[in-house]
Amino acid sequence: MKTPNLLMSVCSLALIAAAPTAAIAKDEALEAKFDKLIDPAEMNRWLETMAAEPNHVGSPHNKANAEMTLKQFQDWGWEAKIETYNVLYPTPLEVSLDLLGDNGFSANVKEPPVEGDEPTKTDSALPAYLGYQGDGDVSAPLVYVNYGMPDDYETLKRMGVDVKGKIVIARYGAGWRGLKPKLAQEHGAVGCIIYSDPHEDGYAIDDPYPKGASRPPEGLQRGSVMDMPTYPGDPLTPGRGATSKAKRLSRANAKTILKIPALPISYGEAQKLFAAMGGQVAPKNFQGSIGQTYHLGDDGAAKARLVVKSDWSLKPAYNVVATMRGAQFPDQWILRGNHRDGWVMGAGDPLSGHIAMMGEAKAIGALVKDGWRPKRTLVYLSWDAEEPGLIGSTEYAETYENELTSKAVMYVNSDGNGRGFVNAAGSHSLQHFVNGVIEDVDDPQTDGSVGERLRAALMAAAAQEGASGENKKLGAIAADPAQDLPIDALGSGSDYTAFLQHLGLASLHIGYSGEGNDDGVYHSLYDDFAHHNKFVDPGSVYGGALARTIGRVVIRAADADLPMARYGDFAKTVAGYLDEVKELAENRRSLAEAQAAAIKAGAFSRSHDPQKKYGAPTALKQTPHFNFAPLEDAVERLSKSAAAYDAALAEKGAGLSAAQKNELFTLAREAELALKLKEGLPGRPWFRHSIYAPGTLTGYGVKTLPGVREAIEQERFADVDRYSMLTGAALQRYADKLDAAVKIMNE
Repeated sequence: MKTPNLLMSVCSLALIAAAPTAAIAKDEALEAKFDKLIDPAEMNRWLETMAAEPNHVGSPHNKANAEMTLKQFQDWGWEAKIETYNVLYPTPLEVSLDLLGDNGFSANVKEPPVEGDEPTKTDSALPAYLGYQGDGDVSAPLVYVNYGMPDDYETLKRMGVDVKGKIVIARYGAGWRGLKPKLAQEHGAVGCIIYSDPHEDGYAIDDPYPKGASRPPEGLQRGSVMDMPTYPGDPLTPGRGATSKAKRLSRANAKTILKIPALPISYGEAQKLFAAMGGQVAPKNFQGSIGQTYHLGDDGAAKARLVVKSDWSLKPAYNVVATMRGAQFPDQWILRGNHRDGWVMGAGDPLSGHIAMMGEAKAIGALVKDGWRPKRTLVYLSWDAEEPGLIGSTEYAETYENELTSKAVMYVNSDGNGRGFVNAAGSHSLQHFVNGVIEDVDDPQTDGSVGERLRAALMAAAAQEGASGENKKLGAIAADPAQDLPIDALGSGSDYTAFLQHLGLASLHIGYSGEGNDDGVYHSLYDDFAHHNKFVDPGSVYGGALARTIGRVVIRAADADLPMARYGDFAKTVAGYLDEVKELAENRRSLAEAQAAAIKAGAFSRSHDPQKKYGAPTALKQTPHFNFAPLEDAVERLSKSAAAYDAALAEKGAGLSAAQKNELFTLAREAELALKLKEGLPGRPWFRHSIYAPGTLTGYGVKTLPGVREAIEQERFADVDRYSMLTGAALQRYADKLDAAVKIMNE
């Protein structure tokens, strides 16, 4: 599982002007020594070993990798152990898809090996499979629903196409995988097939593997369809760790398990299904790159049988937890994690990031052996069971919630890693801290730092003919070295989720991407060492860059004399989010009014092609005026409190006593925790962060000010005023902590 590859955020583009800043301590000699201890060639050998066999939850090789990781941490001087959780993880017993009728066939649900790529010859890889779908044996006509997103169902409705009682076929893209069968289920479908269209990651992008990096015709994209926007982790133990004694829900009562069977297939098999489908020609934006005209199948001519049966037993998930105790502040923790499990071999996703974490851990162990000791405790975490639903990290966070919220300073995450440009996302209070790090990491391919290379890429994008306004804004920021580059906000899709959005800890997610291409083998048999080493990051060179980047984050946070936060960045970002939701409300109001007028005038029916089926659009609710005053007041106060804090820290921070500095760290942690909502978000109380959350209809994609924004988008208008008040109160609590810190600095 991985999050989208973005160079930098464009969703919070209030220009980040230079602000008073306390110097963030860095030991250049120590970091130079650390850099020399990072060995990409050794990391590449670890990758080849760890990606040699399938690594799904419950597989022998996944356990062997856990034991290998444990031994390495111990050999490198860390206190390390394996913590085991017993989690519901379905594995396929029977999967099949048959086109019925005179020209019927049985779809291939396994990928063929590639000559010369030995790991692909394994017999122990899972077949085509989607975790946490509903078991079933259904026969029904096929209907094509494009990406299977809400707008697609609106289009189908207007074309007179109903999926009730049908098996839908959707293509990957435009939204998270798990939303496709969920929305199909909500629209009455009895089954869901998802395929990877070559338009997204096949021959329309690059030569198929093994000649090129893209998905071959037989490639399958496995994955989880657990309803993670409701809650991630073990479906049977929401809000509590899945220990041996945990109270568990029944499978029937677990909200995140779907009810209908679902299956991924290759585009080679999908092409055969489309050839049998008739009915209306699909709209232009439904057409892909299979090489034939796509039809919707609403004539019922193509009928299929879909069978999925699973083993729904509990399986062990092995987290490796390694600790390097701090010399001065042992009860202040810097957390660093990357998951280890994959759908098959998982070389790119996730092991390319995991080996970077291992490289950091080995180098830190060597520094400690040479006499250095971190002031704060470092906790390195090798997660299991991330792929099926962020399970290993979520169960750990739920088990140790009280201890983590009282001790953890920050959580730093990575996942699959590639070649190219640094990507940073997370808590905006850490934006300036991250910018300082990336300016000090040498880029492996060019002269200068990875930060300078990113600035160059943003400036080049802004200078292209037809550049968007957002690209131009980013280019202007990048061209001014006095301004920090904005980091992205976090939605979901990796192991930071439980730490940021459930516990409320300051979090970062960092990786490299943009040049090496692994999209074509994502979650397939072909995501192995041979592909990664040839097409994604040869020699794990950028694995080394990731280790040097996050290693600096960890070391600087561990030894910092003063908090790493610059709160003006957070305040400006939240002010931008408030402007966005107010604009959203105005646009929705104008759109609803224009649509109502058009319906009354008969504009839709009169302008429709009379030779095609016509359906009226779903009428939008009239959008009322909302009370944004609690948010406006809170943002105004936050801006003042943040400016006062940043100025006081820059002026007085260095001269504070040790006790005062320690109090500032406590208040910094408490400020982040203040952003939690005890009520949680509407309909999904597990998600408690008032500023960042994955969208209910985006999956991985972030929604900022989510309680307010999604209430407007989903026409739950009573929730808008309620969450304006709740979110405003959270920001007021945040400002209270900043004001308390200023008072300490002024004493």
